[in-house]
Amino acid sequence: MQWTPSDGEDSDEAVRAAGPVADGEDSTEDRLPRYRVLTGPDDAAFCRRVSAALELGYRLHEGPAVTSSGGRTIVAQAVIWDRPDPTPSVTP
Repeated sequence: MQWTPSDGEDSDEAVRAAGPVADGEDSTEDRLPRYRVLTGPDDAAFCRRVSAALELGYRLHEGPAVTSSGGRTIVAQAVIWDRPDPTPSVTP
């Protein structure tokens, strides 16, 4: 399974935010970051994004953060890749 950006998510920006990689690792241009924070309205689409990250092999990092803005509930969920193998490839 490969990752594709969802609405409002810029794959280049997300990958650049991962920073430098260690020797022997794939470049950040080819792989998802090891740490990601998914954000959005508390709806089915957000739940699907978190579920997709879990299916790729990411693990939840702590619990979600929840806030309200203009009457909408906004959630954030951090996910981490703590496996020794490289993170999934970014699909252009």
